Amino acid sequence: MYERKTIPNLNCGLDLIGEVLYGKWKIRLLWFINEGHKRPSELQRKIPDASRRVLNVQLNELEEHELVVRKIYPVVPPKVEYSLTEFGQSLIPVIGALGQWGDQNQEKLRKLIIKRFPAAETEENKN
Repeated sequence: MYERKTIPNLNCGLDLIGEVLYGKWKIRLLWFINEGHKRPSELQRKIPDASRRVLNVQLNELEEHELVVRKIYPVVPPKVEYSLTEFGQSLIPVIGALGQWGDQNQEKLRKLIIKRFPAAETEENKN
């Protein structure tokens, strides 16, 4: 597994939150856990583009940062559920505000992003 060799810059709030939330699926994981999707298989269905391994790595990192807690039930087969900690719940309004901003600016954002992918731009023009 990859291990960082440099100490991250932790001098301001933006650096800190970037360090905690950096990862393609972490914000979505937090949001879906808040919505009640607590089992790994449910989260996998909500984020089908992510591999199970990547989701597990990011869930472990969220657990290390005390944003989620994992509960393992002593049954066969083992059952695992994730829930937000109080600390994790404090992020939900921030994530909601980011999502709302994205919704309000989705046309502009979509056009800007598609510019970076010529094949997608051609596909977009067909529609």
